[in-house]
Amino acid sequence: MRATFGAWDYAVFALMLLVSTGIGLWVGLARGGQRSAEDFFTGGRSLAALPVGLSLAASFMSAVQVLGVPSEAYRYGLKFLWMCLGQLLNSLLTATFYLPIFYRLGLTSTYQYLELRFSRAVRLCGTVQYLVATVLYTGIVIYAPALILNQVSGLDIWASLLSTGAICTFYTTVGGMKAVIWTDVFQVVVMLAGFWVVLARGIMIVGGPRQVLQLAQNHSRINLMDFDLDPRSRYTFWTFVVGGTIVWLSMYGVNQAQVQRYVACRTEKQAKLALLINQLGLFLIVFSAAACGIVMFTLYLDCDPLLKGRISAPDQYMPLLVLDIFEDLPGVPGLFLACAYSGTLSTASTSINAMAAVTVEDLIKPRLPSLSSRRLIIISKGLSIIYGSACLIVAALSSLLGGGVLQGSFTVMGVLSGPLLGAFTLGMFLPACNTWGVFSGIAAGLALSLWVAVGSTLYPPSEQSMGVLPSSATGCAESSANASGLLGPLFAPNASSEAPRMDPGRPTLADSFYAISYLYYGALGTLSTILCGALVSYLTGPTKRNELTPGLLWCNLMQQTASVTPKEVATLDDSLVKGAEELSLRAKRPPDFLSTDDDHLLFLRQKEVNEASSGSWTTGCGREDGHDLQETDL
Repeated sequence: MRATFGAWDYAVFALMLLVSTGIGLWVGLARGGQRSAEDFFTGGRSLAALPVGLSLAASFMSAVQVLGVPSEAYRYGLKFLWMCLGQLLNSLLTATFYLPIFYRLGLTSTYQYLELRFSRAVRLCGTVQYLVATVLYTGIVIYAPALILNQVSGLDIWASLLSTGAICTFYTTVGGMKAVIWTDVFQVVVMLAGFWVVLARGIMIVGGPRQVLQLAQNHSRINLMDFDLDPRSRYTFWTFVVGGTIVWLSMYGVNQAQVQRYVACRTEKQAKLALLINQLGLFLIVFSAAACGIVMFTLYLDCDPLLKGRISAPDQYMPLLVLDIFEDLPGVPGLFLACAYSGTLSTASTSINAMAAVTVEDLIKPRLPSLSSRRLIIISKGLSIIYGSACLIVAALSSLLGGGVLQGSFTVMGVLSGPLLGAFTLGMFLPACNTWGVFSGIAAGLALSLWVAVGSTLYPPSEQSMGVLPSSATGCAESSANASGLLGPLFAPNASSEAPRMDPGRPTLADSFYAISYLYYGALGTLSTILCGALVSYLTGPTKRNELTPGLLWCNLMQQTASVTPKEVATLDDSLVKGAEELSLRAKRPPDFLSTDDDHLLFLRQKEVNEASSGSWTTGCGREDGHDLQETDL
């Protein structure tokens, strides 16, 4: 008989939804609600580091990761913890290279940068690419946990879809960015609580932490020292440090959902502190999830539920474990249910708010610049409802994908985020890159990453090449012979990994190029975008440095005018975003900006610079007119 969630479990789940809604309404409506679109999208750029950091950590820790990371640790071992090193490198790179540019330009939409650096066509290309990817990804993220929990426990798919989708759309529409961030804080706490309860109960059943570590060590699950250079191995030290770093960098360095959060901080230093707090939150979540996977392996040591036929996919391990170990404790499984859906709520609310911001800044305001603040707020709330509904529709359509929704979510983000990271990197670090170059680079990056992603989907790699660790069903009370027939040869305990190679229709690339780890998809897209973009730019005529707006290159941030008196400096306050709009693309010499110790945007009108200063910004990366340029304190 299949285990199910009881009344107490649903009560705990409903309480989590109720508290999330209450927090969103209270934060969003406090002090009169939002007075402008700036308040709605960035919280007035007045938020502290702690809530923003926890919100950053929650944004991409969806239910896909809550359910998927434990199963990956179960099948591939504790080397999954190297993901934390990739995340740490990403945080350092983001804080050093990408955050300062976005923060000092005061951008609400990251794609405004692409117009300032290249052209409006490049901006629109990035915007459309982001909107399509985010709608698809969010819809799949909403649907995937509902499908998994339905298959394991009978949880009604449509009830869970409509309740979570409608509630997060509601509080995101009413409360804006502040509501999203503070509900994310609560949902991070719920996620960690769910993991820790499972860990405590599982360790007690096994016989203590020492017994867990000993069993895991004896069965090759403590395998941190895996330095295999084969890119076909799903997880090694190198896949996490190289591929993982670039994947996370595409999500944190240039992704609208994340940039929109750290530019909402009061100062640049607070934004960098938020990234550090985010890193600590990610480490806690990943470590807790991976530890749950190892404990789960020791509990199912001699009776793997996948081999036995109790579940039909690896992502169903975790919910089955929760129902097994908390069978006699009503209400506790509901905490894990709340844990999984907290991840879904945080990701969905983040995406909805980010898509509304991008649409307003990139598609509406440039065409209707005279809209009042009140009308912009109404439009922003309407867009939140539209995008929330669109994500629910995609979630409903995801039911047509069968069992491929989890892989689909990673594929969508990996294929589309990598080339965009390459485009921003070209703009910030290669002064010679031009519009033709970045367009060509994005096209090449998309083509290559899409090619390998589709190829690996059509011709999946063998478990042996991916490095799946062995498991056993010899200790099960019932024979697993029937399970093999139900699950097919893919999940049979002794299925030959050589079977796919014997297929005469299987292409040569299937066991080489198509078999590389999915963590390298983003790296392929990023590197091919950079290389192709640089080559085409030099062939079609590189951009001259004196044609670039000051502040768009990273090397500009290391330089500033040495002889400007304080009286000549105008400091922007909460309306920080207006500074970016003042950088008119039509002006030959747009306003210059400086960075102060308080990390605020500082703008100088060109006339004042010409009259009062003996030096000026240089669009290159060195000295201009013989004047020394001092280093900015980042």
